[in-house]
Amino acid sequence: MSFQAYLDNIEAKTGKIPRELLALAAERGLDAPGVKAGAIVGWLKEDFDLGRGHAMALVHVIKNGPAIPGRHVGTTGAHRDESDTLWLDGKANRPV
Repeated sequence: MSFQAYLDNIEAKTGKIPRELLALAAERGLDAPGVKAGAIVGWLKEDFDLGRGHAMALVHVIKNGPAIPGRHVGTTGAHRDESDTLWLDGKANRPV
């Protein structure tokens, strides 16, 4: 599953676009430099019933922003993405 597909599935499961979840994480201080992934994963499990894989995709975005490593961009593997920048504003708003 591509990184973007994880974010799209998170939106489908939670009803919130990734940018909304980033704002909620910031309100809780979960975007602070010293916050461990486990704290974010726990919050996402408790409030949104997200599993570890989906939660870790969001942890990456909370910690690193929308950029992803280019090693999967344009490849044919299972984790391929079309771009090295993730779309955070919802599937319905994604440019074609």
